[in-house]
Amino acid sequence: MTEETTIPSVNDPEKLETKPIKPARKRAVKKVTVEKATKKTPEKAHLEEPVKKTNSPRTGARKKAAQKEEKPKTRIRIRISAYDHKVIDKSAKTIIDTARRSGAEVIGPIPLPTNIKKFTLLRSTFVHKDARDQYEIRTHKRLIDIYEPTGKTMEDLTSLGLPAGVDIEIKM
Repeated sequence: MTEETTIPSVNDPEKLETKPIKPARKRAVKKVTVEKATKKTPEKAHLEEPVKKTNSPRTGARKKAAQKEEKPKTRIRIRISAYDHKVIDKSAKTIIDTARRSGAEVIGPIPLPTNIKKFTLLRSTFVHKDARDQYEIRTHKRLIDIYEPTGKTMEDLTSLGLPAGVDIEIKM
């Protein structure tokens, strides 16, 4: 039943040596009957320790993924931008208060990085290149997420009067 195959030797190409290859060893499988596995004696039952279930990171991720699949949350993402930080903070507070009053879950305001545009101008019209003025425009931004919005939430947000100079982007 054992077969021998030949492999050419690498050391001496003129002489072909034959080396036997051993077949893979079969593993012994231990058979357990159902009766032995389920049979417990009442005397030894108190000696056995209860099996502790550990939550591996994979099972936790699966549970979270299953929960996300069960009920998808609707979300409104509001992005506010303005040149004045006081005005943007005031309008963000107004939006959050309005959304919370209508019964929605609000996350934010999350401050986003401020965009700074710098402009350099010559003071004189023709000469004196060393004399310059620098101006900058700072654009402040905030992000607000509203989860589980109701019809009342949408109605209140659309009728909200915000100060001039505040730019609002709403994504659903």
